Amino acid sequence: MNQLWAHSRNDKGERHTLRDHLISTGELAARFAEPFGAAPLARALGLFHDAGKASCSWQEALLAVEGQDRRTGVPHKEFGAVALRGPAHVAALAVLGHHGGLTRPSDLSDLPDLPAEDPETLRRFLDAVPEAKDFLSGGNLIPENWRRCQSTAEVGIRLVFSALVDADRLDTGAHRAGTEPTVRPAPDMEQLWKRYDQERVNVLAKRAASGKRADPVVDTAREQVYQDAVRAAERPGGLFRMAAPTGSAKTMAAGAFALRHAALHGKSRVIVAVPFTTITEQNAGRYRELLGADVVLEHHSSVDLDTAPRWYRPAAENWDADFIVTTTVQLFDSLFGRKPERSRKLHRLANSVIVLDEVQALPLSLLTPILDVLRVLAEEFGTTVVLSSATQPAFQSLPVWKDFPVTDIVPDPTRLFDDLRRVRYEWWCDPRPTLAEIAEAALDERQCLVVVNTTGNARTVYRHANPDETSPHVLHLSARLCGAHRQQVLHDANRRLNADEPILLVSTQLIEAGVDIDFPVVYRVLAGADAVQQAAGRANREGTLGREGGRVVIVVPEDGGYPGAEYRALAEQTSVHFWEGQDPDRLDALDRYYRGVYSALNLADNRRANAVQRGRAAFDYQSVAEGPLLDAGGAGTARDRELAFRMIDEDTVPVVVDFHGKNKDHKGEGPRLAERLRSSTNPTPQDFRAVQPYVVPLPRALLNRPDIRAICRPVVGDLHEWAGDYHEAYGIDTTDIVQEEVW
Repeated sequence: MNQLWAHSRNDKGERHTLRDHLISTGELAARFAEPFGAAPLARALGLFHDAGKASCSWQEALLAVEGQDRRTGVPHKEFGAVALRGPAHVAALAVLGHHGGLTRPSDLSDLPDLPAEDPETLRRFLDAVPEAKDFLSGGNLIPENWRRCQSTAEVGIRLVFSALVDADRLDTGAHRAGTEPTVRPAPDMEQLWKRYDQERVNVLAKRAASGKRADPVVDTAREQVYQDAVRAAERPGGLFRMAAPTGSAKTMAAGAFALRHAALHGKSRVIVAVPFTTITEQNAGRYRELLGADVVLEHHSSVDLDTAPRWYRPAAENWDADFIVTTTVQLFDSLFGRKPERSRKLHRLANSVIVLDEVQALPLSLLTPILDVLRVLAEEFGTTVVLSSATQPAFQSLPVWKDFPVTDIVPDPTRLFDDLRRVRYEWWCDPRPTLAEIAEAALDERQCLVVVNTTGNARTVYRHANPDETSPHVLHLSARLCGAHRQQVLHDANRRLNADEPILLVSTQLIEAGVDIDFPVVYRVLAGADAVQQAAGRANREGTLGREGGRVVIVVPEDGGYPGAEYRALAEQTSVHFWEGQDPDRLDALDRYYRGVYSALNLADNRRANAVQRGRAAFDYQSVAEGPLLDAGGAGTARDRELAFRMIDEDTVPVVVDFHGKNKDHKGEGPRLAERLRSSTNPTPQDFRAVQPYVVPLPRALLNRPDIRAICRPVVGDLHEWAGDYHEAYGIDTTDIVQEEVW
């Protein structure tokens, strides 16, 4: 064989030569790793990742399966990993895992030295790619700053693995398409910043012309926050904190900071991550309005890539875009994952601006590894990190961020909170009311929002407020409603508010997830101070109620519940630090509250966080993503998944419901789509996305009960169809079947 091949014929009848593939992958990987100083390592990984394909057995197998939908069945990744084991050290795991994912150092060290055939394979490989010889005879390929710190090296290997995977996929995809690999040109951040700033002026002018103005004090404060962000953008990169109250236009100001900072300091892109899909969609829409649809990439589970513009699909896979709006789940599950598909985008984090919105929603049990990785990105990989929240957590009080310098974007947040005080807080706790009494009090208000902690409590309050279900102005919102149902409720609520009609909305904390809605009165059952303040952000949001402002009544019911022990602990700390005295938006008291929370939950010695950190220190990527081995010293393969990194802890099962709401034509749409999935031998992503609006997540423990499982029909995988009743007000209700735990 005079010619070595990497891939079989494409639609043009052309095979992909091994030399072309390895050279191109190496060049692309080096280009992607240049911003974080790992170009030589990335080039070596690219040159060696498919070196094993030079073996006679692999070449023969490729020709044997050509034209068939089969793999060669001959391993090839081990050869390159062994060859680079010396100069690349543990980073050679990237070669070993470029198809299946990063694993652990022992998988690399346990590989045998080159077997009998491999000296010939090495000769054939080096004849085809003589450039690779330099890396075999050269020195240590690990960047010097990685050698000084294990945490830096652990993150660095993730990023260089990402660069390799992305380069490999791009070059292979280009061959199949009969084209050349394409990477979007570097963005002109100065132009994007100017466009953003000008479009903001235009949006505000249109708003003023339409008569939709907030209170002048609110508008003045919003302008001040924006200008503070623009000025702070001139500071050198690192860690920034934007502490500003709800309704102060943080979203717009954060975008301004990120774009101007990127323009001034040569950053490659802006990545905005928020905790909930609803906020992601909302923020992405606002940024598209200012920057254009061709600039903003919205990446989360609800985006339909099949109907998106052509550039969206590849950009969503590797975040090759100028401005990205995603979820914190997508961001951090990728950062701590190990599979190529999730990791492919990670090299884009270097030399970028990351804005973490609603940062108080980060999972407490994972704060230590999350903050550690953010610190490493900021200190070693040129990433600027912005923490945005109305309830800024006291992260600097945790050991992992001790002495980590932070710059406040808003120089005097205390004054800003005072200027934007739009509500007055009241406490209703002595004597403690019942949920029924809360419902009665809320009915006395013309327009009122009641926020409780569990779906069971929400149903109880709703039933007391609307016992015969004849009051159309009493609405219910919880996770027991499917997505289409929740959207209908919010639309109806906003319509009634705008028309000044009576309304009582009873909701779980779902309403606090960045939902843009404005009530004059809010009743909030005792919860964490951040949740209370988020609920308060739904009261007098536009500051139009004059000097009295909106009312926020913090209620401590005698028959209320909590969705878990951690949630209860947060509520208890609210009682300790704010009980009938301090308002939850007092920044000094809020700082003490967070310190109390961290101490009460013993975050410095959290079992899961410590397990993740141990896995990271050992470069055991499989342990981090999937949990440590239960039998660490034996031959077992079972893992403790309770100690794995995962942003969402809730173990739920999706069920499809029959919801039609006010559109009778949609009756049976959910079951029809479920049947299509059930009967299909090859369901498409479009089929799964079509059914998503009719899905309700149920706790797996509930679905495991025989009486509940009896009314759930399997569809495909974990997806089930709900055959029980679906209530037009509060969705799935199983209280007549089983006494549920509050959740």
